[in-house]
Order: sequence, then C-alpha cells, then structure tokens
Amino acid sequence: MMLRKTAFALAAATVAMTAQPALAERVLRLDEVAVGELDPAKATDFADSMLMFNVYDTLVLANQGGPGIQPHLAESWTIDGNSYTFTLRDDVTFHSGNPVAAADVVFSFDRMVTLGQGFSYLFSQRVASVEAVDDRTVVFTLTDTYAPFLASLTRLPIVDAALVRDNLGEGDGEMGDWGQAFLSANGAGSGAYRVDSHNPQEETVMSAFDGYFLPFAENHPETVRVRYGLEAPTVRTLMARGEHDIASQWLPPEVVQALDAGDDVQLFSESGTGGFYIKLNTTRPPLDDVQCRRALVHALDYEAMLSLIAINDEVSQGSPSTGAIPVGMMGANDGPPMTRDMDAAREALAQCAHAAGDHTLEVSWIAEVPLEERFALLMQANFSELGFNAEIQRIPWALFTEQVSRPETTPHISQLFINAVTPDPDTLLYNMYHSSVAGTWQSPEYLNDAEVDALLEAGRTETDPAARAEIYAQLNDRLMALAATIYGYDRKSVYAASTRVTAPALSDPAEAFSLDGMGFTFRLMSIAE
Repeated sequence: MMLRKTAFALAAATVAMTAQPALAERVLRLDEVAVGELDPAKATDFADSMLMFNVYDTLVLANQGGPGIQPHLAESWTIDGNSYTFTLRDDVTFHSGNPVAAADVVFSFDRMVTLGQGFSYLFSQRVASVEAVDDRTVVFTLTDTYAPFLASLTRLPIVDAALVRDNLGEGDGEMGDWGQAFLSANGAGSGAYRVDSHNPQEETVMSAFDGYFLPFAENHPETVRVRYGLEAPTVRTLMARGEHDIASQWLPPEVVQALDAGDDVQLFSESGTGGFYIKLNTTRPPLDDVQCRRALVHALDYEAMLSLIAINDEVSQGSPSTGAIPVGMMGANDGPPMTRDMDAAREALAQCAHAAGDHTLEVSWIAEVPLEERFALLMQANFSELGFNAEIQRIPWALFTEQVSRPETTPHISQLFINAVTPDPDTLLYNMYHSSVAGTWQSPEYLNDAEVDALLEAGRTETDPAARAEIYAQLNDRLMALAATIYGYDRKSVYAASTRVTAPALSDPAEAFSLDGMGFTFRLMSIAE
C-alpha cells in the first residue's frame, strides 16, 4: 500500500543526451524504505523495483508519455496465435562483458518460475515453454491467449546466466540455490548501473555502466547511493545541509511542506498506475443494495479528501479520480472527476430497501497507515449527513487480511491503496473484481457480476489494442454503475528534491513512464556541476 505535485510548473528542460559518461564524479543521494532483496526474481516492492529497473534490462519497457510498451532488449517481435517470437538486439552486454543472448532469457524465465517468488505468478500459469532458437531468437509459447503478456515482460529481468552458474550456492539439484545467495548481494545484469555494494538495511551503491547500449543524459549521476530506513527528521536535516538529493515518497505531508519552503528544494512527482480505493462489502446490509452504495459514492467529499493529502495549493499526493481506471491507463474514463452531490445521494438513498439508521456502518482503517484514520473520520461525517451511523475500526494489516477472507467478517467499508504491477489494466482490475478472487485483500467487495467477469476475461483474450481499450472502458462504466467501490483519488508519489537535480521523467508528463518506479531511471537524470 503505497501513498504517492503535479510538478508540471517545476518541470525541468529536457536533458541533452550523450552516449559518453562525463569525467567528473557526480553522486546522486536518495533514500527509500528498507529493500528486501536485490535479487530481480524476488523484486516486488517499490525500492526493489527501482533497483531492478536500473541494474537489469527486460525485453520490453513501459512507454514514456503514455500507456503501453516499447522494445528494449528485444528489437522486434512477431505473434502467431499463442506463440511470441522475439529478436534480440546484438549490441548488448552484461556488466561482466558477456553478451546478452536468447539463452539468458530462457535461464531468467526458468529461474524466476522455479523460485516461485516476486512476480513469477505473471508467467507460471501462462507460459507453456520458452525456447532459444539461436543466440538472437527466443520463442515464448503460451498455454492460451493472454493479451497482457507483452506488458508482463516488464517484470522479467534478464540475468547473466554464465555469471550466475559460476556462483551457485548449495541446494537441491544441478542448479543448487539458483544463485540466490550471490544475487542477494551482487548484480548480474546489463542495466545502465552496476552494483558496487549492497546492504538491504543500510545502503546500495551503484555506478554508471560505461558499456550501456543506450545514451545517458548529460551530467548524469556517475554514482548513486540509495540509503534505507532513514527517519523523517534525519532526511529533513540532510536536505537542509545539502547532503541529500531526493527524499522518498513516504515522508508525511507536513514534512514535505516544510522542505518545500526552502529555496533549494523542488518537488517531483510520479503518477502511479493505481489509486486509493474505498471498498464496500456488497454482501452485508445495507450495502447489499446498490442504491445505498450509490448514496455513499455521491455523499463523499472528494475535494476534502484531496485536501488532506495536499502539499501546497498546486501539489498533492493524489489527483482527482474519474473512475475505476487511473487517468492515463488504457480504458480510463475521460469524463469529469468524482465530485460530491448530496442531491443525488439523497435520491439514491430514497430508492434503497434499507433505512439509513437501521444499520451501523463499520468504517475500517489500516493501523499501519495513519492517514486512513483521517479519511475514516471524513467518511463518518459525510455519511452521517444521510442518516447513517458509522463506527470507525482500527485494524492491523495482518488481522484485516484474515477478516476479509469471509464476507460476514469483512467490514462494511475498507480502505486500500492498490496499483498495477505492469502497464496493463489487467493486473490492476482482475484481482480486484473477478468473482473468482473474492475474499482476497484486494477484493473485499465480494463482487459477483457476470458482466464484469465477462469483460475481464475478454480483456485477457482480445489482442487488438483498440478493441481492448473499448472493453476496459465498458468495464469502467459497469463498475461505476455497480458502485461496489468508491474511487477516492488516483495516487501520486511526491518527492522533495534538491534543485541541483533534473529528472524529466518525474517533472514532465510527456517524459513520464507508464509504470510506477521507472521515473527513477537514473541514466535520464542530471546533476548540476
């Protein structure tokens, strides 16, 4: 669950590009929450992903400036039914000097699926086989049609098979531990930055890879130091001293506000592929009636909610939602944002089979996310204007995930931050709304709607991009009509940064990536001399 300025007014000019790294050392210093693993087959959290995007390459990348994907290690591909044939670039080498070849792709896939961690679930039930036809050609054969497959490949980092084989640890079978011990402390990628040292509780140090196949920005960071678990007061002190360059998105809004007041600080932002979702349990009265749910949707004060996460008059950790799909993602609603309409709320309530005062709404918030308590108090006040009684419940995350496994113990109202793990809406919506996943932490609505299921499945099997966009637009409309979720806002990450740093992907929407975390592609950043 991640809380993520629209920094458009602070957008830096697009950096000039050069294939040659500068001679003078330039160090970029930033912080993140503690990272669990450097191993790319296990990367799931934001910090893990940020390291993976810089140390490793993938066959495809998320687009900049819009939705979709673009070629990366794969210069092209063809699709024949459920068979995807990729032709690799011939100018890419790993940090070790070994060339990147099709066999490395096969090895990386086998390793991820065998370990069964990270984002392996994107492939384990979908891919029947992966074959290296020759050094530059690799073929993926799927078990059935799966349109989001190409987008899923943004989560398959390619590792140096020869280097990993030379560093196998003890374990069962020929591959032992599949290099887990080695890759938990060392890099084996072809990315723009190589790992110099890594301590998951303290700091990761990386340096620019001179042999990278794509250009670097002029005055790009030569060294990147990512520190973990810094307390907010420490970050504030370091920024004030000019000893820190980018603070993590996890700082409280009031700390970001204080930093923004300084002359040497700017605000960056990254629009995520997710949002803040207020989940309504559709199985328990009074929310088993769609009209009662619609009354709550109309009664929420969305502007007040956004004010609670505002950094200043122009910058916020969220932007207005237009529906189930975040703005900028395939199928997003181009219409007006969610707004409060008490007349519409009362009209819907008048059609509900339940009287507002006959049931007490349980409004839960996750104990580990104190911001949600503010939202719970806002909902309690808003819904009381319709006559609803609301009881606020503080629930630790571990208990919440247990409670939502049964509809009768799932609170009436739950608050969740959810984002897609690929640039495709399937990885955002399927696990929230398909009837087969009801009772997981992402789906406490217990929605069971045949039309929603059919549209979700069609989105997986339709291969024409325009037709898929129309499917998700229809799905968005259907979800809005069912009112099983209140779409609070689209999430944004806000970062306090030194004015010596230029980062177009974090300041210019035309340069932004369509995948969370890729704004921290360090080779595209610049540091003032």
